[in-house]
Amino acid sequence: MPTIALKGSDVQWHCADDDTIMRSALRAGFGFPYECNVGSCGNCRFDLLEGDIEELRGDAPGLSARDRDRGRRLGCQARPLGDCVVKLRLMPQYESRFPPVRQSAVLAGISDITHDIREFRFKLDQPVRFLAGQYALLGIPGVEGARAYSMANTENDTCEWHFQIRRVPNGAATGALFDGLAIGERISVDGPYGMAYFRENSERDIICLAGGSGLSPMVSITRAASASPRFAGRRIDFIYGGRTSRDICGEDILSQLPGFGSNIHYHPVVSSGDEQGWSGHRGFAHEVAASLFSDRLARCEVYFAGPPLMGQAIQKMLVDLGVPSDQVHFDQFY
Repeated sequence: MPTIALKGSDVQWHCADDDTIMRSALRAGFGFPYECNVGSCGNCRFDLLEGDIEELRGDAPGLSARDRDRGRRLGCQARPLGDCVVKLRLMPQYESRFPPVRQSAVLAGISDITHDIREFRFKLDQPVRFLAGQYALLGIPGVEGARAYSMANTENDTCEWHFQIRRVPNGAATGALFDGLAIGERISVDGPYGMAYFRENSERDIICLAGGSGLSPMVSITRAASASPRFAGRRIDFIYGGRTSRDICGEDILSQLPGFGSNIHYHPVVSSGDEQGWSGHRGFAHEVAASLFSDRLARCEVYFAGPPLMGQAIQKMLVDLGVPSDQVHFDQFY
């Protein structure tokens, strides 16, 4: 089992032969910076000073040619072939409250949410706690590479993790999930990961913005908030955006929570200009959020998840309206 040593310190940890440098650091309790966990964002870059690695994804967009020339690698894609010496800045905010665990899980249930979003319920072999809003890496039989999906439920005694996943056209992973995986079949699960988890100690109101599979972590956060004793008397506004009315979902899930209609408010949005018979909001999620809440966004905890373009538009809107960055919570997925 390779040993990873941090240059200029006494910090070192062991990495299993089939693990990555970043994930093994998180399992060992160290704050290795990261975000997407699949090689796209570049937040887990480090300098490889000594030793050899195998890159799981040689074309990872999170690493430029200049990075490679300088000896930089991606922690989430670096599998050590022996002992290594690395250089990076560990940060306490990335230390996992519940260290990620690799294990197997069995598909226990499936239910349709929309024409292209489905909830998959997996029962884990062993209990692992997670924070509402976090995600896991799913290894799906017949699909190369793990995929990151957020949990929709909150931690529970049945050891189940639920994922609300949108089918991606021609997507290998979602194609295998939707068309190939049957009840009782197994996948590998690695988690929890993610920094966009519910801040239970905050006393601010909450605004959740979601689109597509971003429904899943926003539902988890809303569920956790509604059940928190600290949340009494506070408000959640949940905005869900879709192209047409057939893409809109989430209200039936949220309506089961205590406080729906009084403390929890749902705002559906469609972006299609020619949608007939639609009486709700029109436009994009960030536009509706700015229109409805511009006067109080800076006093709220803001969580969001959805397609990359949606995420970029929301980030710009929040910056333009002066929302403090430490009140904005999201994980970058690509």
